[in-house]
Amino acid sequence: MKKINEMKLGIHPINWVGEDVREHGEHTTYEQILDDIAKLGLAGTEMGRKYPSDIAVLKKELAGRGIQLVSQWKSVLFSDRSYQEQELEAYRKHAAFLSEMGSKVISTAEVGGSLHFDPRRTPNEKVVLRLDEAGWAALADGLNKAGAIAAEYGMKLAYHHHGGTVVESMEEIDRLMELTDPAFVHLLYDTGHAYYGGGDPLALLRKHYDRIAYIHLKDVRQAVLDSARADEEDFVGCIRKGVFTVPGDGCIDFGPIIGELGARGYDGWAMLEGEQDPALHPAYEYAIKALQYLQSLQAAGERKE
Repeated sequence: MKKINEMKLGIHPINWVGEDVREHGEHTTYEQILDDIAKLGLAGTEMGRKYPSDIAVLKKELAGRGIQLVSQWKSVLFSDRSYQEQELEAYRKHAAFLSEMGSKVISTAEVGGSLHFDPRRTPNEKVVLRLDEAGWAALADGLNKAGAIAAEYGMKLAYHHHGGTVVESMEEIDRLMELTDPAFVHLLYDTGHAYYGGGDPLALLRKHYDRIAYIHLKDVRQAVLDSARADEEDFVGCIRKGVFTVPGDGCIDFGPIIGELGARGYDGWAMLEGEQDPALHPAYEYAIKALQYLQSLQAAGERKE
C-alpha cells in the first residue's frame, strides 16, 4: 500500500469516469479502472457509477486486486424538513451497504439549494439558493441524526464541503462545524473544493483538523477558474472547462499541506482526485504524476527534519 507520511493513499474512479459530467470517460469499463488502480499500487477506491452494483461481484472484483472500498458519496436533502424521514431511511440503507463492504466513512453532502443536485430545482435556474436560518437548523439536525446512524454501523459521517452547494465557502464550512455535533459529524477535507470555494486549503486544514475523518487531494487550474468565473459558468460548466486536476498540476501548494498532515500524524485515507476529461488528461498517467509529486514533497520534508 502506498503511503504519504502515515496516510493511506487511494484514488477516486472519477479520474476515469465523470460523475457530474457524464460524457467524461463514458465508455470506460470498471475492469480498466480497477486494473489501473492495482497497477498504481493503490489499495483504496470510492464507489463509482461503473462499478458492479451486485455486492458479491463487487467484493470479488475488489478483493482479487487487493483494493478496499473506502466510501461512497451520499447526497442528502436535510435542509428541507419535509424530506428528513425518507432521507434518513435512505441513509441507513447506504450505511448498511458500506458497512458490508468494510468502509469506515460515508462521504455526505447536502444538495438542497444546488443547481445540479437538488431534485426541486428547474433547469432554467442560475444560482445556488443559500440556506436561511431554518434551513441551517434543519440541515444540522438531519446530519446529527445521520451521523448517529453511521455510528451504529461503526462508521463516521464525513461531510463533503463542495462547489456548487450550500456548504462551499470557508464561512459556510465554519458554520456547519459550529452547528453540528462533533461526535456524529466529521469533515471530508477536500483541497480542491476548498480553493474553488474561495478558501485557503491550508487554513481550513489547520482550523478544523480535529474534525477531519477523510481527505480528497485535488488541484485547481487557476487560469481555467478565472476564465470560467468571467464567463459566469456554473459548477458543472467549470468542470467541463477543466478547472480541476490532480495534485501537482494546478495552483495549490501542497507542500505545507502534506507537511501539516505529517506533523499531525494523519493516518486515514486520502483519495487522489482529478475530475477532468480523461480523453484529454489520461487518468493513469496523471495519477503517476501526482504520486511522484506527493512523494517528492514528502522527501523534501524529510530532508528538512
